[in-house]
Amino acid sequence: MDGGVLLDPRLEKIVEKIRDKSLREKVSSLIENPLVEIEGKVYTGLPLNRSPAGLSRHHSYPRGFLEHTMASTEIALTLCKVIEKIYHGKIDRDLVIAGMVLHDIFKPLTYKEEENGTYGTTPLGERIDHLTLAVSELVRRGFPLNLIHIVCAHHGGQAGPIWPRTIEALVCHLADITDSRLNGEVLRAARYLSRTATGEELHITTSKEAFEIVHSKVIEGWDGVKKTVEKIRQA
Repeated sequence: MDGGVLLDPRLEKIVEKIRDKSLREKVSSLIENPLVEIEGKVYTGLPLNRSPAGLSRHHSYPRGFLEHTMASTEIALTLCKVIEKIYHGKIDRDLVIAGMVLHDIFKPLTYKEEENGTYGTTPLGERIDHLTLAVSELVRRGFPLNLIHIVCAHHGGQAGPIWPRTIEALVCHLADITDSRLNGEVLRAARYLSRTATGEELHITTSKEAFEIVHSKVIEGWDGVKKTVEKIRQA
């Protein structure tokens, strides 16, 4: 299935913020057709509108990829504002926006939907990770070196192949791990609360459900968690 079908207008709106026309067009072309060709075979993945951004740790539900891309971009742009207004530094917002839009662009190629509603790894994903796919394809498509560096360094030097060497790459790295950590912590808490309150696992399918479960514990205690979980199961 073509990953570029029915692009969410919110993602397109983010790309429109890129002022440099050449870079904007390159980014648009890639998100409209996020595919790679290896040995004459074209690999496409889950639609960007439906794909998760992780298998279990964070954004591991339908549309998680889209949420993570939008949230991490917002965080990155906030950091840009801090750098400019508080620290009086300079930063290339075009590179930051493009970097956040593309940093996980090939994750959907590495995921597949299982019959039980969960996600697994595709044969391509078993052989090549999303970061390697992204860097190789960005090079092939002629993207700027500083943007390729952002994508290459967005995991940081401990989890990835290289440390961020530019301010733009550092901002994108921090934005990525901040949103991943935020979402992952809430998901983990919601799963724990629902399991403890009901004795059963709850398959959480939206970030809204996770936040509602955590909030219900704060407001109404364990009874609130039970009621919220029951409401989610009946929906």
